Amino acid sequence: MSEKRLRQAIDTLKESGVRITPQRHAVLEYLLTSMVHPTADEIYKALESKFPNMSVATVYNNLRVLREVGLVRELTYGDASSRFDCNTTEHYHIICNECGKIVDFQYPSLHEVESLAEQVTGFNVSHHRLEIYGTCDDCKHVATAKH
Repeated sequence: MSEKRLRQAIDTLKESGVRITPQRHAVLEYLLTSMVHPTADEIYKALESKFPNMSVATVYNNLRVLREVGLVRELTYGDASSRFDCNTTEHYHIICNECGKIVDFQYPSLHEVESLAEQVTGFNVSHHRLEIYGTCDDCKHVATAKH
């Protein structure tokens, strides 16, 4: 993670009138350096040794604030825990069926699909989310080793 990206995120928070607490800074830094899309519990477990008095509720509250100012995207998957993504640019995800790993990938935006959906259904489309499912390399190797 670049220090520049962290500074820009902190500037965004300050411009939005959000206080930069040590816990908020740590949650933001963790998200910016994380190559995965962590749950609030995973963030809490990663930071609890540094902040022993911090609660899971504090992590959730900080994630809510980061989401509200546009620094974090919340990814919901049915009844599973939400995952959080610091990459707020347009991108898509591929998700492992075995371990749940989520990886970003770039693909041209599907604006024409949104337009078609509006024409066919009469909906006013607000956004879309494309997810591809499969088996990641790590899980493929585990499956191969078992056979």
